[in-house]
Amino acid sequence: MDKKLHQLETFSARGSDGRSYTVRGYEHLARLETMGDPNGLWEPTGEAEYKLDDGRPVRVDRNGDMTVIGTDLTLRR
Repeated sequence: MDKKLHQLETFSARGSDGRSYTVRGYEHLARLETMGDPNGLWEPTGEAEYKLDDGRPVRVDRNGDMTVIGTDLTLRR
């Protein structure tokens, strides 16, 4: 099964270090094999992920609090 990311949103956030960051939100898509369509159809998998502009992953918890994974840097919209 082929997968790809589809960008859903981009927003600015302020880091606990006082700097501004750009965060991008993506949804995971999976390609469904369909008869007669060589390209297939892309469907959301229900997974989402967030990354900084530089590619570092961001964890978003249920409350919307954001942390850059592998650091103690927190972000706020």
